[in-house]
Amino acid sequence: YDLGCYGAKNVKTPNIDRLCSEGMQFTSAFNSSSMSTPTRHSVYTGMYPMKNGGYLNHSRVREDIISMPVYMRQLGYRVGLAGKWHIRPEYIFPFEKVPGFKVNCLNPDPSYTLEGVKEFIGRNDEQPFCLVLASINAHLPWTGGDPSVFDRAALELPPQMIDTPETRDIYARYLAEVALLDKEVGDMIDILEKKGIYDNTLIIFISEQGTEIAGAKWNNWQPGVKSGMIAKWGGHVAPGSKCDAIVQYEDILPTFIDVAGGKRPKDIDGRSIRKVLEGTAQTHRKYAFTQTCIVPEGDPYPIRSVTDGKYKLIWNMLHDDPYTLKHIENKDWFDSWRKKKDTDKTAYRLWTRYKTRPEFELYDISSDPFEMENLYG
Repeated sequence: YDLGCYGAKNVKTPNIDRLCSEGMQFTSAFNSSSMSTPTRHSVYTGMYPMKNGGYLNHSRVREDIISMPVYMRQLGYRVGLAGKWHIRPEYIFPFEKVPGFKVNCLNPDPSYTLEGVKEFIGRNDEQPFCLVLASINAHLPWTGGDPSVFDRAALELPPQMIDTPETRDIYARYLAEVALLDKEVGDMIDILEKKGIYDNTLIIFISEQGTEIAGAKWNNWQPGVKSGMIAKWGGHVAPGSKCDAIVQYEDILPTFIDVAGGKRPKDIDGRSIRKVLEGTAQTHRKYAFTQTCIVPEGDPYPIRSVTDGKYKLIWNMLHDDPYTLKHIENKDWFDSWRKKKDTDKTAYRLWTRYKTRPEFELYDISSDPFEMENLYG
């Protein structure tokens, strides 16, 4: 919703859009958990959150886990990570630390330098590299970029948000950091082009779990678990192609291993999407699975969901309890929602949808992408 090539109404993302026009756009890519740490654990282990053990935010994977830097180093690659870590324990993930990008996602200064990335990429022309650039944009506190360029009154809010001045202001600040993320992508493209390796480098761009404004992050609704995913690989991926195959973040690691000439480890859940990328396969998974458990960010509220790309079933396992997330309960914009629900029918409906949920929700996500009409029953 907030990337140009996916139909963004409010912000321009020319560099991400360029990747999209030169590569493959995925329309059914899913994150297995709408929180930071489980997301990264899944990408770097190729395992579902429950299997690697790191399914809670700020949690740890099991001690016997093997991760991306280990697998790729065994295949002769230098493996680096620039930017956000938020993975535990760190010794399970022995990335080379590439300096220049902020590590703490709550840092109010998202500025960055490129010297570390340039040095890492250009260090050894004989040895291939695998680099993860994990941006802290667009994560709270939304203090980067220039929110003044967004006309608050003209913003088109996603339908899960209650429309108040406070919501429009915080959404503009979020969009300013989406624009910063796009600039980072442009800087990386420029580095690869100047090095002369842009056309033969496999680039995979993924978004994370959506805005922290209620209804996306920490939830199993589409704005929290449906990912923006783009792959560019000169000579292998058809430019301007679009793919409806269901893929999950766990598929990224085995894809890297496959492209690097290795074999998929038997104990991981992901499967290589190389055939999808090269156009020799049109489908990949039958279902995508998602879990959310908001402890320690709030009271226990486990959510599970499954989708076949058209329909999605959500199971709210403690549906008799109110959904309470400590990070937003005292925010000014959320307080404006709380007040407006008492005088506005639409606001009341959205507030009730967010705070008081049925045990099961069933949506036709092909025609109702923001899941506003529960078909269950």
